[in-house]
Amino acid sequence: MKTMRKIIEIDDELCDGCGQCVPSCAEGAIQIVDGKARIIAENLCDGLGACMGECPNGALKIIERDANEFDEKAVEKHLAKTAEKNTENAKEPVMACGCASQHIQTLYPSNTIQGNDDELKITANQSSTLSNWPVQIRLIPPQAPFLKNADLLITADCAAVAYPSLHSRLLPGKIVMMGCPKFDDADEYIEKFKEIFITAGIKSLTIVSMEVPCCSGLSGMVKKGLEAAKTDIPITEIIISARGEILSDTGIPNTPQTVQIV
Repeated sequence: MKTMRKIIEIDDELCDGCGQCVPSCAEGAIQIVDGKARIIAENLCDGLGACMGECPNGALKIIERDANEFDEKAVEKHLAKTAEKNTENAKEPVMACGCASQHIQTLYPSNTIQGNDDELKITANQSSTLSNWPVQIRLIPPQAPFLKNADLLITADCAAVAYPSLHSRLLPGKIVMMGCPKFDDADEYIEKFKEIFITAGIKSLTIVSMEVPCCSGLSGMVKKGLEAAKTDIPITEIIISARGEILSDTGIPNTPQTVQIV
């Protein structure tokens, strides 16, 4: 039943699909659809405007119009369904042979770690070189302004934690996208990469993954996205050990150039 009430309105022209408003909506009424924030159902929006302060572009505002009444029971069902879906997406069958990423390890700090001394030094006052937000692959719309003509760093989220010099050696000058190739939706990633490669004019790609087998899927998703976009972009692949060392740094053959780590 419709009634005159307050509800959130989203300006398509001002919205860049950054997704910052999504987590601030406790009712789950806002989602990113086709690169824009949308109210997915009027009865899920309470019209209080908790999401407004999170929008950097001022695309959200409270208006008063005829709309379906806010329905708390519908919100409960929606949130329960979303939680169930997220739980199902996180379930992964365990291979009979086991997966190396499932082997529990306790890694103790050690002064005897092998590797480049400069690479292992972390200073207390090291500054962040992050230049974009959000960073999750699933939250970044292909039309995000920071993607235009960017040097793109696509990293597995575990690698970002394991590698101590991410900010000083890999991230400067790059736009970062991160996710988990094991638990996230591969088809969604491939489609997202395809759209980015078609529209953004990406200059170079650096793919960072962990040494565990399940992490290698990230590189495959990026390459499938390139194939679908029918484009060729210089690539460097970097593999990180659980100890935070660079195990390999290899450019993909038949590309015009590779990005060198200095």
